[in-house]
Amino acid sequence: MIDREEPVELPAEVVLTTPRLQLVRVTAADAPFVLDLLNSPGWLRFIGDRGVRTLGDARAYIRDNYQASYRRHGYGGYRVRRVADGVSVGMCGLFKRDTLDHPDIGFAFLTGFEGQGYGYEAASALLTYARQTLGLPRLLAIVNPDNAPSIGLIEKLGLRYEGPYLTSGRVIRQYGRSLAGEPAQ
Repeated sequence: MIDREEPVELPAEVVLTTPRLQLVRVTAADAPFVLDLLNSPGWLRFIGDRGVRTLGDARAYIRDNYQASYRRHGYGGYRVRRVADGVSVGMCGLFKRDTLDHPDIGFAFLTGFEGQGYGYEAASALLTYARQTLGLPRLLAIVNPDNAPSIGLIEKLGLRYEGPYLTSGRVIRQYGRSLAGEPAQ
């Protein structure tokens, strides 16, 4: 019998810092936050139900999604926390999906932290990181057509509508932006 050990969890490293925010790798210790975020009204409406109902489910989701992505791609989803008080306000990350040719940028914020500019601050820093540090040539975004605030943010980041995208039996919108050849800031 082969002994298959669980991979050692990557630490909660700060990946990016902006004037108000830090983007931090998600670990099992973040299970209560992930449980809340994945069951928030905005997540359920615009992203979809992931079936995460318990802290155990949240830990498994972290292991199988966030931690696995860090190992496989060197990036993934990051917990967004305020510098001033350490409060976790949402998630922002880069995701490599089997059904897309390039990584996509995604974000979600807890109720009460939306509309405060956190999304743009985190996502624009992540876009720069994708270009300058990771050397990604192109970035995509996929979004529910009813999610006007996210569409506005995606367009503010310079991504342009490219057409419909079919996922899980529903049609959503795909946006894209070339990062190649852009000057360093």
